[in-house]
Amino acid sequence: MSILVKTVNRIGLLKGDLDCHFIRASMVIIYFFFGYQKWFDYEAKGLIPFFTHGPLIFWMYPVFGIKGATYLLGVSEWLFGALLFAGFWNKRLGVLGALGSVVTFLCTITIIPFMPDGWEPSAGGFPAMVGNVAFLMKDVVLLAVSFYLLKHDAQRLTSAASIDELWRTRAVECGAPVHPASIE
Repeated sequence: MSILVKTVNRIGLLKGDLDCHFIRASMVIIYFFFGYQKWFDYEAKGLIPFFTHGPLIFWMYPVFGIKGATYLLGVSEWLFGALLFAGFWNKRLGVLGALGSVVTFLCTITIIPFMPDGWEPSAGGFPAMVGNVAFLMKDVVLLAVSFYLLKHDAQRLTSAASIDELWRTRAVECGAPVHPASIE
């Protein structure tokens, strides 16, 4: 085992932000594919049990209708995916995408306890999940991933702000002129 760990370290796979980049790219891909589905009838019909039993999203069908709610979900998935993608370069946009992602998965995991026929009676019910509940369980992991990205991007944003402030302070201490727009 020691040889394996040393080899992985030597290759450099455990250095830097490779893990975060991989997680971010995975979320972008997931949002692209799941957002794409929302434009088709089969998906709109398949989402009916989720919307009708979701304590945080039940209101969307009466307000937007089946297709409108599904389209809104697809647009928001593409938006959050695009913001996460932009987060590779822009920390603020990454924070917005991760925050939207956290809210998305909080909404979906709250459906789990209310989904009818989600626990197999022949196996004793809970925790023997089936069907839609089994599908929603992935969102527990996606919520954790979203929170990880939110924390990572917020820390990047905070450390960048700290570095900017340090440079401004040093410039003022050295008597360098400071542009008024840089003091915020």
